[in-house]
Amino acid sequence: MDFLSDRINSLPISATLAMAAKARELKKQGRDIISLSLGEPDFNTPEFIKEAAIKAIHDNYNSYTPVNGYLELREAICLKFKRDNELDYSESQIVVSTGAKQSIANIAQVLLNPGDEVLLPAPYWVSYSAIATLCEAKFIEIPSTIESDFKITPEQLEAAITPKTKMIFFNSPNNPSGTIYTEKEYRALAKVLENHPNIFVLSDEIYEHINYGTKHFSFAKIPSMYDRTITVNGVAKAFAMTGWRIGYIGAPEWIAKACTKMQGQITSGANCIAQRATIAALEAPVSNISYMVKEFHKRRDMVLKLLKEIEGFRLNKPEGAFYVFPNISAFFGKTIDGIKIENASDFSMLLLEKAHVATVTGDAFGAPNCIRISYAASEENLREAILRIKKVLN
Repeated sequence: MDFLSDRINSLPISATLAMAAKARELKKQGRDIISLSLGEPDFNTPEFIKEAAIKAIHDNYNSYTPVNGYLELREAICLKFKRDNELDYSESQIVVSTGAKQSIANIAQVLLNPGDEVLLPAPYWVSYSAIATLCEAKFIEIPSTIESDFKITPEQLEAAITPKTKMIFFNSPNNPSGTIYTEKEYRALAKVLENHPNIFVLSDEIYEHINYGTKHFSFAKIPSMYDRTITVNGVAKAFAMTGWRIGYIGAPEWIAKACTKMQGQITSGANCIAQRATIAALEAPVSNISYMVKEFHKRRDMVLKLLKEIEGFRLNKPEGAFYVFPNISAFFGKTIDGIKIENASDFSMLLLEKAHVATVTGDAFGAPNCIRISYAASEENLREAILRIKKVLN
């Protein structure tokens, strides 16, 4: 331990991955664990995407790829941005990476200096704070509550900005809350940022297609924000391609070039077969994946209905992604089945050990009164998991 760098010693373990590992460990011991901890669609990758990958193998795509991605893929991404987001990017503004997580890490590495501040509207995805820490930047949480539908206000944003603020990370639809910012809400936040021209915006839109009625709006569509917004997306969530590891950005060209330079020294270009498959995914009509979104919508409604029957759970109605993020602070200070509940982590461990259901503590997302439950699981498993939770808590 003494020989490890301060960098790695200061880095927390991803709470979602840690809980998934613990659930797997208990399964190995023969426990019947239902895992609702990972944000991973339980569908198979669509056949037309698999066919494109098989064709790429037979067409002998096996060489190193360009660092920023195949030209054909970057062109397909430009068309996707135009079609779905009304955003104009040229292929020189696109960088393809090994998952959206690498895209975000690249952006942070090329823009942040030690001591810079990154604003994180909370709740936020667990890796945002860790990535900022790796850059020796300081992350500043802007809190929100279930009462505000987990959204921050322009006044809160203004109050959080200091001369050291360099970036803000937006994520809509949001992981972990499922919240979607409307166009009107984003424009109000942009009005604040217009007075602070040295702040860059990372807009993580990985869940854009998994929404249930609130129209997705890209932050970069606001004219005053286009030149300092980096739009991050990927195929993991909407296309059930988590293991294919393809993410991408649309950015001002100078930032895209810097990300390419950074990636050239870390991983180089992303997997060749996965890139060819992604071309097929992005060129297809979005309606090709609507069956998955419909199923998630159905599950969301079912999960909300069942969780509302448990006294002590406070819920908002998530408009996107595949998570519910209940406030469970009513249980703090109580002893249940011999376990004292002081915080969300204790509550999460109670559900794992006594109900055999894996969730993720809200502490990891900057929301210590909540837990994240993923409904990217079968209806049967979801019903059984909530029944178990109910039994333990009642």
